[in-house]
Amino acid sequence: MASHFPGMLHVIGGGLAGVEAAWQAGKQGIPVALYEMRPEKSTPVHQTGQLAELVCSNSFRSEAGDTAAGLLKYELERLDSLVLKAARHARVPAGSALAVDREAFSTHIEEKLQTLGSVQIIREERHRPPEKGVTIIATGPMTSEKMASFLMEQTGRKNLFFFDAIAPIVQADTIDREIVFLESRYGKGEGGYLNCPFSPEEYKTFYRALVKARRIALEDFDRGYLFEGCLPIEEMAERGEDTLRFGPLKPVGLRNPRDGRRPYAVVQLRQDDKAATHYSLVGFQSRLAWPEQKRVFRMIPGLARAEFVRFGTVHRNTYVNSPALLLPTYQMRANPTLFVAGQVSGVEGYMESAASGLACGIYASRLIRDGEARPLPGATAIGSLGRYISTPGRARFEPMKICFGILPEPVPYIRMKRLRREKIIRDAHRSLEQWMVHEERLS
Repeated sequence: MASHFPGMLHVIGGGLAGVEAAWQAGKQGIPVALYEMRPEKSTPVHQTGQLAELVCSNSFRSEAGDTAAGLLKYELERLDSLVLKAARHARVPAGSALAVDREAFSTHIEEKLQTLGSVQIIREERHRPPEKGVTIIATGPMTSEKMASFLMEQTGRKNLFFFDAIAPIVQADTIDREIVFLESRYGKGEGGYLNCPFSPEEYKTFYRALVKARRIALEDFDRGYLFEGCLPIEEMAERGEDTLRFGPLKPVGLRNPRDGRRPYAVVQLRQDDKAATHYSLVGFQSRLAWPEQKRVFRMIPGLARAEFVRFGTVHRNTYVNSPALLLPTYQMRANPTLFVAGQVSGVEGYMESAASGLACGIYASRLIRDGEARPLPGATAIGSLGRYISTPGRARFEPMKICFGILPEPVPYIRMKRLRREKIIRDAHRSLEQWMVHEERLS
C-alpha cells in the first residue's frame, strides 16, 4: 500500500513521550527523525543531555494490578513500551512501586533506539515542525520559548500553564540509620523506603518552621495556576496542621520496629539510584529558599546531618488547552498531520506521558500508511487518557493522571468498589486485546 504521507515521521522532543513515539513508529519500519535540543540547549531543570532524563521523581508509581497505574503498565507492556522496559531494566527497590536509577534508565533507552536503523537522533532545536509530512510535538513541560510561540500561533490563544515542583535528594550516608527504619506501607513489596518517624512534639515543631520559612518569589505564582497534583509541601501545610499527616506524611500502614508503634507522622525516603547512594524525600517538592530547605528539612528525624545533592525547586510547565484543540488521537483538530504528546498535551505523570507517546507513535504510523489514525478504545487506560484530555466543556482544564474516575463505569453499575474496579480492569483488558487483533488484521 502506498504511503499517504511519504517521508519521515518527525518527532520533536526526546523526553518520555518522544522516545516512546519514535520507538513505536521506528519498529514498524517508519523512518523517524527524533529531534532533541539538549545538550546544545538545556532547560532550567535538566542536568544532562541524555534522552528521557527524569528531572522530578524517579518513581513510576505502583505496579499492582488492581490499581489504575498498574492497569496502565499492563497495557504498555502488551504494546511493547520502550519506557516500561527501560524502567524495569533500571529498577531500584521501592516496595510495590516501580522506581529507577535515572542514569541507567536513560542509557538503556538511548541504546535501544540506536538499534533501530529507522530512527535518526538529531541534536538540534526545532522552532516549528517541517512544512510537509507528519509531526509529533513532544517537547515536554519545559517547551522552549520558540516552540511555545509556534503552539500559540496554532492554537490562536495563550497556552495555559501551571507550576510544577521537584523534591530534594540527600546523600544516603548522611542519613541517621539509628533513627530511620526500612519498611513499605502494609509490608507491600520489598522494604524499599526509609521512614523518618515523628513524635507529636517533633512534628509540631517542624510544622511551625515549615509554614514560616522564607520562599522564593515566582512571577505569576499567585495567579492560581498551581497544579493540585504536585503542590509544594509548604503550600499543602498552609491548609492546616494535620493536612500533611493525612497526605504525604501519613503514617498508616507503618510500624516503627524499635517500639512497635505507628509514628505520629512519617517522611518517606525513596532510593534514587541502583547503588543506593542517594534518596529523595517523597512528596517534598518545594519552593522554599535553599538555605531554608537545609534548615527546615534537617528538622526531620534522621536528617539532622543530611547533605543535599539537590534542593527542591519550582518551575513553570506549559501545556495546551487540549479539550478545545485535540482529538482523542492527540491530533490537532485544525491540522490532523500534527500530533501533540506528553505533558504538553495535558497528561500528567511519567507513564502517562509515555502512554501518550506510544499512542501517538501508533496513530501517526497508521496515518502515514493508511491515511487514518484510529484511537485505542475508551475502555482502556491509554484510550481513556486521550478521550479525557480531548473532551470539550471544562471551565478549567488541568493535567490528568490515570485514575479509575476517567475509565467507563460498568453497566449495570456495581456498588462495591472492589468488584467495580475488577470489572473495569477486565473490560480494559478485553478491549485492548480486541483492538490489537483488529489492528493486526489491518496491517
